[in-house]
Amino acid sequence: MTKFISRFAKDESGATAIEYGLIAALIAVALITVLGTMSGQLKATFTKVENSLKDANA
Repeated sequence: MTKFISRFAKDESGATAIEYGLIAALIAVALITVLGTMSGQLKATFTKVENSLKDANA
């Protein structure tokens, strides 16, 4: 039983998975933040394209 507990204490595979999960969460938060701040500019660009297409068809 002592051998099992010792081996369990030295196992770091779970810690690595948690670290990758935290990195993925940090990247997701960064993307959401960047896209949220750029949404106004993006909407303006698509509106400009839309209006240009309407003018071209008229």
